[in-house]
Amino acid sequence: MSTETGAATGSETSRIHNIGYRAYEGPRLGRAYARRSLYSQSLRGSFGLGRSAKSKVLPMLLFGVMCLVAAIIVAVAINIPNSTKLPIEYTSYAVYLQAVIGLFLASQAPQSVSRDLRFKSIPLYFSRPIERGDYVLAKFAAMVSALFILTGAPLVILYVGALLGKFDFADQTKWFAQGMVSVALLSVLFAGLGLVMAALTPRRGFGVAAVIAVLTITYGAVSTLQGIAWSTGSSGAVPWLGLFSPITLIDGVQTAYLGATSAFPGGEGPGAGAGVVYLIVVLALVAGSYAVLMRRYRRVGL
Repeated sequence: MSTETGAATGSETSRIHNIGYRAYEGPRLGRAYARRSLYSQSLRGSFGLGRSAKSKVLPMLLFGVMCLVAAIIVAVAINIPNSTKLPIEYTSYAVYLQAVIGLFLASQAPQSVSRDLRFKSIPLYFSRPIERGDYVLAKFAAMVSALFILTGAPLVILYVGALLGKFDFADQTKWFAQGMVSVALLSVLFAGLGLVMAALTPRRGFGVAAVIAVLTITYGAVSTLQGIAWSTGSSGAVPWLGLFSPITLIDGVQTAYLGATSAFPGGEGPGAGAGVVYLIVVLALVAGSYAVLMRRYRRVGL
């Protein structure tokens, strides 16, 4: 009797529910779409877009500082009687505001890569369909784009202001183009170095410190040694010392090839021969940074 009751009870309570699972029949967008999506998400994240309000404060503040200084320079230049050009060269703007650029990179490079390492979300990216090369390419391109926006937007403000001030169109266009080439090269170099430093550790604080050390300490050391060399009569060593800091590397390349005025002591940048060495070192650092990132993410197991 109890057996029959148990069977009846079991048959009444057991159900097979159809919850509507169906196979996906939409388009398979593949690796290219995943790569573009990761690039877009990383670029937006560099300026705090799509993140919390707190995350937007610092990058937007730094972007505002870059643009505000340019607007002030334009206002001053337009109101100077008989002024025929801006008081600052397009190629010099990023050099003078390197502290702002360095702070932006130090805060956003770890945000881009360190959190994925810390929270072990990398295997989710590499599961399917994206691959390690796609991840590195998307992150690298996003950081380059973010830095180019940060450094290029002020130059656009300077250029538009110069044209509104009725400065010579041909000269301003030429100098503006030189400045954009300069900040493009700076963006590629800084992005590579910043991401490498940030990717070496899952700790965001360590990544921030490493990026600041690479950009700030090297520049301070090189500038000090250049000043000593100049004051002691060893001016020939000044251009070669510039090879040991990212910002002085950019200064040397734009002095040699873009007609910029050097910020080195005495205004003596590298000549044609040294300029080739500068360009080779910059390209080697960019290629080396990309190779290090690829090697770093090959070691991140699934």
